[in-house]
Amino acid sequence: MSFEDDLPQRDRWARLRFAIIGPLLAAPPAAGELRAALNALAAKTWRHPLTGREIRFGVSTLERWYYAAKNAADPVQALHNQIRRDIGRFPSLSAAAVQALTAQYREHPGWTAQLHHDNLRVTLAAAGTKCPSYPSVRRYLKAQGLLRRRTPKRATDGAIAARERLEQREVRSYEVEHVLQLMHLDFHHGSRKVLTRRGAYVKPLLVGFIDDRSRFLCHAQWYTNEGTEELVHGLCQALQKVGLPRSLMTDRGSAMISGEFTAGVHRLGILHVPTLPYSPHVNGKQENLWGRVEGRLLAMLEGEENLTLEQLNVATQAWITQEYHRTVHSELGATPLERYLAGPNVGRECPGSEALRAAFRIEVKRKQRRSDGTVSIAGQRFEIPSRYRHLSEVYLLYARWDFSRVDLIDARSGQILCPVRPLDKAANADALRRRVAPPMNAAASATPAAGIAPLLQKMIADYAATGLPPAYLPTAEKDDPA
Repeated sequence: MSFEDDLPQRDRWARLRFAIIGPLLAAPPAAGELRAALNALAAKTWRHPLTGREIRFGVSTLERWYYAAKNAADPVQALHNQIRRDIGRFPSLSAAAVQALTAQYREHPGWTAQLHHDNLRVTLAAAGTKCPSYPSVRRYLKAQGLLRRRTPKRATDGAIAARERLEQREVRSYEVEHVLQLMHLDFHHGSRKVLTRRGAYVKPLLVGFIDDRSRFLCHAQWYTNEGTEELVHGLCQALQKVGLPRSLMTDRGSAMISGEFTAGVHRLGILHVPTLPYSPHVNGKQENLWGRVEGRLLAMLEGEENLTLEQLNVATQAWITQEYHRTVHSELGATPLERYLAGPNVGRECPGSEALRAAFRIEVKRKQRRSDGTVSIAGQRFEIPSRYRHLSEVYLLYARWDFSRVDLIDARSGQILCPVRPLDKAANADALRRRVAPPMNAAASATPAAGIAPLLQKMIADYAATGLPPAYLPTAEKDDPA
């Protein structure tokens, strides 16, 4: 490809015209010889600047070029293609046609240009006005930015607002400056079914966690359900592999906005950045990954008829480690692994498995039953230790998929006080009962009361000081010796 092939169309024509007329400007013909010079140029063949074919030009055309270049300060600029004066004016569309077309678009923004033209023809025919051609209508709609606005599958208020925001706001690519400054996560519905242990075919879901700067895939795993338990299970593995990121971007799926998940990332000091509703383009790096998963990974598993979830996960981990992390990213100019190791890294050390398990839990308030010191969680009763029997309301931490770890916490500080166990009615049926522990706010040891209370003693003394006679008549006791 030559340099001239990269020139815009207007410059190619200007260079050809100047190459033809230039010699006449450099050596002007003598008086009366201009016509002969133009005839000689008209007899020659030239190479078309766009198609490369042979082409000739008439004498009148060459004469117009000659005088345009001769009388101009910049002859090359004068030989450029001239811009039409009526460009952008659409003379074929009358004022009535423009008004009717604009009103029609406002009522039906989802119509195609052909449908707009067909209906406009009927509208203008009823008013006795000539309808413009379909190309004119299409060019006018495009020039005015009246493009087709597709109706969302779910025409809710949020979906419509998201569509309007996308049309009114710019979409820009972005990338953070540090590794683990921002991590993306999302679920993907796989196109290939897997065979479960129960003999059923189901479509699995892949949850992936990508570092924004390096595109490093921190962890990815297939599940048969898109729930909070699966999300937390995958996220904990990603955090233990690479550490705690500074922020985490998700969509607004039910699992991503659940109480356990949002509370967990808050306790771990990770900023949760949910995307705008109905705006998957904000998390576009995840969408790019799903295309590679479908086009590379699942394509290589087409020959496996009875693919299981375990086989799919093993193949996924091998593909991530051996191909995805070692393939040069076209935009980065390096592999995700090289980019991740190059840093700079702002991640933090990840706590242990027990700490992660304890983080992703919700806090609830329950009333304690005074009769037996139990509370109810999801229809199941739990026993509160007797030393906390004085609390009418208790605060508990638990995950809705794991009742093996339920903790009683302090409502003011959030500190864990003790674990809470499920009520075991069979064990309580043995008639053995533990001694009731003293309440946490009770005195260390109780002593018997001594004498009259100080307040009553003061009342008696004050009453005696008034000098009033007794307000009652005593009776003689039978045992009185008097």
